[in-house]
Amino acid sequence: MGKYLLRRILQFIPVLLIISFIIFSLVFIAGDPVALMLPEDASQEDIQDLRESLGLDRPFIVQYGSYLMNLVQGDFGDSFRYNASALPIVLERLPATLELAVAAMAVAIIISIPLGIWSATKQNSFMDFFATGGAVIGKAMPNFWLGIMLILLFSVTLGWLPVSGRGTLAHLILPAITLGTGIAAEMTRLIRSSMIEVLSQDYVRTAKSKGIKDFFVVYKHAFRNTLIPVITITALQTSTVVGGTLITETVFSWPGLGQLLIQAVNTRDMAIVQACVFLIAIMVIAMNLIADILYRLLDPRIKYN
Repeated sequence: MGKYLLRRILQFIPVLLIISFIIFSLVFIAGDPVALMLPEDASQEDIQDLRESLGLDRPFIVQYGSYLMNLVQGDFGDSFRYNASALPIVLERLPATLELAVAAMAVAIIISIPLGIWSATKQNSFMDFFATGGAVIGKAMPNFWLGIMLILLFSVTLGWLPVSGRGTLAHLILPAITLGTGIAAEMTRLIRSSMIEVLSQDYVRTAKSKGIKDFFVVYKHAFRNTLIPVITITALQTSTVVGGTLITETVFSWPGLGQLLIQAVNTRDMAIVQACVFLIAIMVIAMNLIADILYRLLDPRIKYN
């Protein structure tokens, strides 16, 4: 196990190098940010002086090498919009995004597990049609549309919940539902199909023939064996959650990483963009590693070579 973890962590290095190259290349192609840092009436001489002072007049490969050296030291450069180092600004927004992501995953799990199990155990019943139909609708609805509809209903019309912002549990409910609905739809369909497959296995029929109550057969014997695909899809949904925060945080003015990234892209604050994207990439990689570890804990038959 220890060797496996060490090997997986070492595999992160080339992955992160590739990600850093892609991020830097995209930012380089996006254009020269100097024009946004100076007033419109700045002379060409002023623009050239600032470009040279920032090192933006050097060749691409030299700039990338300098970028990598700074990256190793945790230095993504300074944000010209905030006039401060980019990494502390990004890390300051991280807790808000993690809070929203955890709440959205909790909403998805609370909805998907009972619906998936009931749908599998009651095939072709009203509950089955309700769960599968709801999963299709939940997957088809765009986040921004669902968020706006929830605001109109629960905030504007009924006045039960705040429209935007962060600070209390009430502020968290609508963004979490908006972000978690699509994930719940995906997980419901997966749990249903996995449960149907497991419930047809011989050991489940044997358990039923021994007189074990259906509740224990379903939740103790069958459901545990559906957890591995569920964990897989949950880990894969990490990128979906992070991507969804870009829209959800903007709709609800949630002061997280997604909102910061959107603002940085609009103002071409490249230091913030690079720090945000790199941090998001590390989060996704870490979630995949955690999923691999959970496989081994849930199924001892899985060996790490």
